[in-house]
Amino acid sequence: MTMQALAVEDPSGVAAARREIVALATEKGMGEARLGAVALVATEMATNLLKHAGRGTLLAGAYGSLPGAVGADEGGIELIALDRGPGMADVAACRRDGFSTAGSAGQGLGAIARQSALFEVFSRPGQGTAMLARIPRRPRGAPTPGPEWGAVSVALAGQEVCGDAWGIRALPDGLEMVVADGLGHGPAAAQAAAAALRCFFGLAGRSPAAMLEAMHGEMRPTRGAAAAVARLQGGDVTFAGLGNIAGVALAGGEMRRMVSMNGTLGHAARRFQEFTSSLPKPPLLVLHSDGIGSGWRLEDYPGLSVLHPSLIAGVLYRDFGRPRDDATVLVARWWASE
Repeated sequence: MTMQALAVEDPSGVAAARREIVALATEKGMGEARLGAVALVATEMATNLLKHAGRGTLLAGAYGSLPGAVGADEGGIELIALDRGPGMADVAACRRDGFSTAGSAGQGLGAIARQSALFEVFSRPGQGTAMLARIPRRPRGAPTPGPEWGAVSVALAGQEVCGDAWGIRALPDGLEMVVADGLGHGPAAAQAAAAALRCFFGLAGRSPAAMLEAMHGEMRPTRGAAAAVARLQGGDVTFAGLGNIAGVALAGGEMRRMVSMNGTLGHAARRFQEFTSSLPKPPLLVLHSDGIGSGWRLEDYPGLSVLHPSLIAGVLYRDFGRPRDDATVLVARWWASE
């Protein structure tokens, strides 16, 4: 669930990114025809970074179905292109075939969209562009309505594993989410975060605070971690956190920051407390480790909040990710039935 962060700074970076992404898709078992689609999308997205912004980052990872959700999705490869270039004044016009600002044939964004099950763009003049493409394992129709979620989780540069971890599962009438940040970096931090995830997935039905308490006991042999669990049900958000994991709920123009208690799972915890807030439907919930700065506000990005959670996560990573830490941001929206 960790994504690769591939720098694109010159033409060789385009080819290198394509090779890494095709290798990832091959590892995930995608067939030859779909590998061609992955290669095309990766090439177009990386080329756009170079052509229009001079440089940028291409995040690559796998996506799948939401555990516990009705209607399995075989998943595929997810790509997020991030730059701080001049941006687009008219995203809709740029997506049309034949439109170009760089003297090309103007087929790039249309080609990406045709190969993708999901393609979304967020751009503002002077502030850069973020693109999300999901290339499915097999061609499929339009996605069915339901819960939406996405995450960006990137290891500290130079580390082979990420010391953060995240998880999400469907409930009959909502979602449960967790983000854990193992102390420090590298394998020992990753082991601590993984222990938190094992507890989360093994304790369905317990309250968020009870899950944290169980994690605390399970993680005593590890380095320890900060973690937070959140449950979305209708317009209610129940949150329990220990340590420096941020939780933010947004709906109807409101932005509520959740409260985490002081302590470290596995080592020092005085109490486990959860808080419930009621918000207009549908709420958007964001959890992130301290590898993402906490000074963001979605109102500074008009139109972003209605786009796919993966794209929201990508923009927050681009603008608030801290280069000296693992960084994880998990975003989910529950479309409650009326």
